Amino acid sequence: MNIDPKLLVQLSIIVDAGSFQSAADQLALTQPALSRNMKILEERVGAKLFQRDGRRSVPNTLGMKLARSGYTIRMAEEQAGQTVDDALRGSSGELRIGAPPIVAGRFLTNALSQFITENPTCTVELRTGLLHELRTLLERGQINTVFGPQSIADPAAGLAFEPVVDDRVGILCSVNHPLTRKRKIQSSYLEQQRWIAHSKGSLLRQQTEAAMFASGVTNMNIALETDSIRTVLEVVANTNLITTMPLVTTKPYLEKTLTFLPFDHPNFKRPLGAIGRKDTPPTDVDRRFLDLLRLSAMSQVQPK
Repeated sequence: MNIDPKLLVQLSIIVDAGSFQSAADQLALTQPALSRNMKILEERVGAKLFQRDGRRSVPNTLGMKLARSGYTIRMAEEQAGQTVDDALRGSSGELRIGAPPIVAGRFLTNALSQFITENPTCTVELRTGLLHELRTLLERGQINTVFGPQSIADPAAGLAFEPVVDDRVGILCSVNHPLTRKRKIQSSYLEQQRWIAHSKGSLLRQQTEAAMFASGVTNMNIALETDSIRTVLEVVANTNLITTMPLVTTKPYLEKTLTFLPFDHPNFKRPLGAIGRKDTPPTDVDRRFLDLLRLSAMSQVQPK
């Protein structure tokens, strides 16, 4: 049996309002017009929906049951309207992003926390992993954006890059390391050190080796090799081993135990930004989060 949902909605409003006249006022109808609509509904279901209570007509048991269906329709309409309003404001939908661990950590925290607070109806999916893993997820459409270095945004592969910050690489050590007392870091000093190396094939490892070789460091004495950022930070803080890390995204972890040496090299350039597919433009949700991240990144690079 097909029943006009509009009539069920009107029936539910009659129950809410308590009278035909009050319901008609809410619906911007005349009372006779609303009465005719209820007659049509009764004819459609083949049964009476109202009973007399003095001078008033009130819904009977069947009328109340059908009114509940009208409530459900009204609620669905309200939720649909709210969904559209939220989407137009960019406060609903999905944010599907990926980042390597050091970027997905404290660097994203401020922007992500603010975004979740301001967009309570939006769901967020954050995937972490090595850059080649994240790029695969992006190419397969499993995430919309990777926040990482520009080097993985190959235009030939249909990827686009929007810069956020220059997250240059630096040489990280303990605040008690003897090299912190040197005014200028020479390549011979670095060649004498024991290093923590990032995993083979990683971009950070490639940048480190290229910069060291170009600076005259022909031999890096590697004491530990790992892809665990937490291990790197904790071991460097408690030993005289040195390593390389991105400056901006590592800054929140320095606290009072870690510091960067005054050493730079052109190969340490590392623009960090939003990487997406050219055939899938950013959504309003993606754009809103990127704007928040830019503001957060600016506050993190400013000296305190």
